[in-house]
This record gives sequence, C-alpha cells and structure tokens, in this order.
Amino acid sequence: MTTANATASAAATLTLSQRPRSLWRDAWARLVRNRAAVFGGVIVLLLIIAGLAAPLLAPYSPIKQDLRNSVKPPSIEHLLGTDVHGRDILSRIIHGAAYSLRIGFLGAFLAGLIGSVLGLISGYYGGIADLLVMRLMDILLAFPGLLLAIAIIAAIGPGLNNVIIAVAIFSVPTFTRVVRGSVLSVRQNEYVVAARTVGATDSRIMRLHLFPNILAPLIVLVTMRIATAILTAASLSFLGLGAQPPTPEWGAMLSDGRDYLVLTPHVATFPGLAILLAVLGFNLLGDGLRDALDPRMRL
Repeated sequence: MTTANATASAAATLTLSQRPRSLWRDAWARLVRNRAAVFGGVIVLLLIIAGLAAPLLAPYSPIKQDLRNSVKPPSIEHLLGTDVHGRDILSRIIHGAAYSLRIGFLGAFLAGLIGSVLGLISGYYGGIADLLVMRLMDILLAFPGLLLAIAIIAAIGPGLNNVIIAVAIFSVPTFTRVVRGSVLSVRQNEYVVAARTVGATDSRIMRLHLFPNILAPLIVLVTMRIATAILTAASLSFLGLGAQPPTPEWGAMLSDGRDYLVLTPHVATFPGLAILLAVLGFNLLGDGLRDALDPRMRL
C-alpha cells in the first residue's frame, strides 16, 4: 500500500512539473535569467526611485544658486561638483531623472495609444482606411525624427509639455506600423473568425481579441521608445528648445556645461553619463523583453 501511494505521489508530482506555464510566467522566467536585461532593469528601477524620491535623496536644492562655489570640482561637500551658477550637480541630476522619465513615459504612452488605435483600424478594416492611415504615416516617416520634433517645437513653442507632444507625434508612425503588422497576422485566426460569426462588434473584436494578442510586441516597443524619447528630449533641451532654465533637465545641464568642457569637464560629463545610463538601461530591458516575450523562444 505504501509503495502504491509513493508511486501515485511521484506520478502526480511529475504531472504537475510537466504542466505548461503561461506565456507571461514563462516570459518572466526567461527575463530574470537574462543578465543584461536584469542589469537594465536595475538601472531603470534606480532611475524611477530617484525620480520619485528626489526631494528626499538630493542633498541640495536643484535651483538655488551659490556663485561663491561656482564650477567647483567634485569634493566631499559636492560629490559631483557644482555648475557655473554654484548649483550642486548631483542634486540636479537626481531631480532631472523625474523630468526625463516624465517625458519618456508620457511621450511613449501617448504615441502607443494613438499608434495602437490607428494600427488597429488600419490592419482590421484595410481598404481605404488602411490606405489613408499608412500614407499619413509615410509622410511623417519622410522626416528624420529629430528634425520633425524641432519643427513641431518651432510651431508650438519650447517647454517640457510641448516636448512630450513632439516626441509622441514623431513616434506614432513606428507604433502604427508595428500594430498594423501584428493585426494583419492575427485577424484571420480562428478565434477572430468565430467571434465575428457569433455577431461580435468590430470594436469588441479589436478590444478583446486582437489587442491582447499584440500586447507583447507593443510592450517591447514602448520600453525601447522611452529611451528614444529621453534622448530626443535631451537633444531638444541641448538646443534650447526643451526645458528652460533653471529646470534641472539633463540635456539643458549638458548645454550649460559645453562652454566649460576644457577647464571643468565635470559640469557636462556627469549629465551626459546620466543620459547614457538611462538610454542604456531602457534599451537593455527592451532587448530582454523582446527575447522573453517571443513565443518562438518557448520551443
């Protein structure tokens, strides 16, 4: 009897161990095994903590000037030194994380929202709707991303909110094309045909049957477009079209330090490193998510 019970218990354990995991659990297991993705995720997590807790983490005010300590090199008092106005660079970088993440997340979210709607409509309906949407995207793609963002800022004026709008607009074509391609590949699947057969409306099919099945590539694209948005925002601020003084945005800090690059390189070096780490973190995390969410990696 004991032997029979042991055999049954072993068989049950084997059955449970062989039970297939869900796509999301399997993706998470692959993601945490990817060292580069984990490293990128740690960088992103630290940036989010810095942005949310900036008033608690920053040792000094990011905007208060102290001209007696102008362009001081790194020291115990100021770990990353001070800028030309005597402001603590470490404090400004910590506070700048909030601005960069705000631009990155909101810009990518707005672009993803608009691009997803346009891509769903274009891929699902086809015909004239597909023609109009894709020709509009082709027009936007004809301009280099940064040049298009500069043109938008020139039209609506500088400022952080306008930078978010500019970043979202030039990112929309990428989301639209990715979503459209994903919809074209899944709209003829049996579950979509069955939903249409039983009388489901087009909006219900797109919302409940198509969108959840294109969510994986959309998540990857959002993650990687956040890095592009941060870099674009820094470029616009460097040109004077983004954040305005005394906002502690990384691109603006980099612009302030370019005139002192030879004599006091720390003024521009540390904001540049902050931009580098932020972009690297989101790109590594995006690459890891792409590999983890690829169904072919489950084979």
